[in-house]
Amino acid sequence: MRWFALLLLLTACNTPTPAFYGVDPVRIHLAGSTFDIRVKDRRAEAIRLNMEWAPRLSSVGEKAVLAIEKVSGCEVARLKGDAALVEARLDCGSGPPPPRPPSGELFCEMDLHETGDTGSLYCVPADQTFPQPG
Repeated sequence: MRWFALLLLLTACNTPTPAFYGVDPVRIHLAGSTFDIRVKDRRAEAIRLNMEWAPRLSSVGEKAVLAIEKVSGCEVARLKGDAALVEARLDCGSGPPPPRPPSGELFCEMDLHETGDTGSLYCVPADQTFPQPG
């Protein structure tokens, strides 16, 4: 019985909430965190898959927002959740939300500007490499 409970616990690590059942995830690796991002209509969820020391929403939340915005093509208008599962409301402007992103895996790098409070996010599919500076 204990083995069954352990197996059940381990298989639930990246299981979507009921609102996102059937939505294929996009896996994104960003600044030491790995998320499965699911987007449906004007909502998204990010499930953090990796272990981190004493994670808090304040430290994981920024990376989750960047990952959701990259995958969805929309801005995050509202965020709730904890360090493991974050749900977001999306602001996609006045038009319809963009088409659902393809499932797959992305690797991302962040370039911070000199002030350190803003920067750029670059992502490529897992089967490609980042362009090397010229």
